[in-house]
Amino acid sequence: MSLLKIDIMEQDKLLKEKLNKLLPILDERQKRIYLASESKYIGRGGLTKISKLTGVSRVTINSGISDLDTNLIENDKKKPTKRIRKEGGGRKKKTDLDDNIKKSILEIVSPHTMGNPMNPLVWTSKSLRKIATLVKERGYNVSHKLVGVILNEEGFSLQSNRKTDEGGTHVDRDAQFEFINAKVTSFLNEGNPVISVDCKKKENVGNFKNQGKEWSKKHNPKEVKVYDFIDKELGKAIPYGIYDIQNNEGFVNVGISHDTASFAVASIRKWWQEMGCYKYKDSKKLLITADGGGSNSSRSKLWKKELELFSKELNIEISVCHFPPGTSKWNKIEHRLFSYISMNWRAKPLTSLQIIIDLISSTKTEKGLIVKAKLDEQNYLKGIGGF
Repeated sequence: MSLLKIDIMEQDKLLKEKLNKLLPILDERQKRIYLASESKYIGRGGLTKISKLTGVSRVTINSGISDLDTNLIENDKKKPTKRIRKEGGGRKKKTDLDDNIKKSILEIVSPHTMGNPMNPLVWTSKSLRKIATLVKERGYNVSHKLVGVILNEEGFSLQSNRKTDEGGTHVDRDAQFEFINAKVTSFLNEGNPVISVDCKKKENVGNFKNQGKEWSKKHNPKEVKVYDFIDKELGKAIPYGIYDIQNNEGFVNVGISHDTASFAVASIRKWWQEMGCYKYKDSKKLLITADGGGSNSSRSKLWKKELELFSKELNIEISVCHFPPGTSKWNKIEHRLFSYISMNWRAKPLTSLQIIIDLISSTKTEKGLIVKAKLDEQNYLKGIGGF
């Protein structure tokens, strides 16, 4: 073998190594322009050699040569574009090749579509895989991913339920809210206390799962009981809350027996003794806003009787405004006190009454919320006094 032939083989080897290192970091257009440049540099036979060394077709390299000859690179600098291939190039979409695929998917989805048909955002109750299976039964080979792409293009999306339907409405409901608002405003302007009251969800005391997530070491979750059956020894906690609207302060009386009207009024009495009497010692009026059910129900005779006794005890006038049915979320205590308590003890098992008291008492917000909590060990009986 001649020395000239050996030299050419060595050059081809070095060129191939260079090409193998450079080509992977270039896009399609850059590749063909670079290979065209190398082939023109080699001269006669260069196009064939580059094609053999890289496996790129002569047609592609010729396209790169055409790009070089027509100065497309300079034109691209004047008019920047992210397009690599010519418009219309590349493999055609499956739906473009057969429009019946889209029609079949929409026909399958249509009987199961929910929501207002005039709303541009609709959704389906069938999964992507189920829809793909039904489309295949019609003779079209599609994947669940393609089904998702088509539904997305047609304005479908995954949706969850939203609690917005409050049930039936009354013609005077707006007037009720306007009356409550005017009453609250009047009391606040006069410097009289306005409190929002309600009983938070009862909590089982013990090593039970508490909803939410909290930062902790990886792979070290807190182990809790599998079942949420009440522990007869530890019992349950019944947090009854009072929220002072004017001072952004809360008080929670944690009971251990029953959520009765007597317990509700006893909780308000404790709020007054712990916090209210120091803020409103000269006030002769108190306004309570509450929802219409539970221990502070608008129909509860015992609730009214206990409030009457409390009013005589303090020698102040007590007014109560009940929110219309189905509108308890408008009660201030729900989103200004209870929501922050839930966030403060999220993912923390409520293993004892003292821990519950401590977690409630440590609840604070950037806007200055202050919360106190006390344990109420009195036994409040149900169905007493004929009420």
